[in-house]
Amino acid sequence: MHCAIVEFQYGDEFDSAQIAGIAREARGRFEGLPQLRQKAFTIDEQNRRATNVYVWETEDAARGFFDDELVDRVTGLYGVRPTVTFAEVAELVDNR
Repeated sequence: MHCAIVEFQYGDEFDSAQIAGIAREARGRFEGLPQLRQKAFTIDEQNRRATNVYVWETEDAARGFFDDELVDRVTGLYGVRPTVTFAEVAELVDNR
């Protein structure tokens, strides 16, 4: 498994309610998405940051999803350009 960590760092324009709204509206697009095991939308008010964590079945799926077009689209949606990093998932605990 691999993960993609997508961070949006804000300045004074940080608006947690707006970010939560983006997450609510986007959630349905990720439900049932092939190769995506989990996705978490997070808000860190203290540090003025939104971080989305995706857990994918394969590295190819993780990297293939985040093309330049998608990064441009989420930049427009969130209002800031994200940084995207990839990592191997050593273990995943899911206590559903």
